[in-house]
Amino acid sequence: MNLTPRTAPVGLIVGCIIFGLGSVIVARVPVGAYAMAFWRLAVAGVIFWLLSRYFGQTFPANRRAKQYALLAGASLGLDLALWHESIYAVGPGISTLLNSLQIFWLSAIGLMFFGERLSPAQYASLILATAGVAMIGSPEFGHNGQALWGFVSGMVSGLMLALSMVFVRKTHQAAHTPIFPLMLHISLGGMLTLIAPMLFFNHNNFLPTTWTDLGWIIVYGAVMQCMAWGLIAYSIPMLSLALTGLLLLSEPVAALLIDAFLLGKPINTLQWTGAALTLLAIYLGSLKPTKS
Repeated sequence: MNLTPRTAPVGLIVGCIIFGLGSVIVARVPVGAYAMAFWRLAVAGVIFWLLSRYFGQTFPANRRAKQYALLAGASLGLDLALWHESIYAVGPGISTLLNSLQIFWLSAIGLMFFGERLSPAQYASLILATAGVAMIGSPEFGHNGQALWGFVSGMVSGLMLALSMVFVRKTHQAAHTPIFPLMLHISLGGMLTLIAPMLFFNHNNFLPTTWTDLGWIIVYGAVMQCMAWGLIAYSIPMLSLALTGLLLLSEPVAALLIDAFLLGKPINTLQWTGAALTLLAIYLGSLKPTKS
């Protein structure tokens, strides 16, 4: 797909929807949360290695850049595993919405470490997000014994995703890094981090048991990790920050619709209202902060 500034919004939306569809695979394939994240990164790692070889791209000979890339992968691996745990506990829609709260973790990191300060819109977004999550969670806690773990793992997965983005930024600051070797190192960092928890928590279900499950895992790694992320990463530089923040909301919206209408999860009016408030908060929170 040859994207231009005019077609980039379509590419971004398609990438987000495809990424959201990955939650259906996670919900349906009987493999543990940490194992599913490990295999996703393993499949992606093979693909990025082949692409690096084909295009002749190599990672720069910079030790700090390599360390930051591996740390970005470690954070991404934990993000995926915890997101999977949240999917199992509260469903793809709510878990993806909670994971999207990573924008607030990024704001906090920017405030504390990069000299950024919050705008009035971002302060308002924090209030809206708190109210929205409370509206989503109150009915869930009334009938779902796993709700607490689902909400905690979903929100912490957002923190891990934010840290992964910070370490990607630090990698580029240390040395200019081509995309395919960077994604290969991120995959390796995530895999190394996930080996121990996978064998400990998922020792009974860390391998797919059928050829169908194996096929879905390959699709999950190749399509959701490589193709969907590729479309998102390729589209974002062509768009304004405000439009990017708005279009990125298509991912949690798609996951919530899939949860409600494809997987049959009951979501009441209060939760839909809370989801709308949270989406508005995420959009407001995505607006660029000012430098102090």
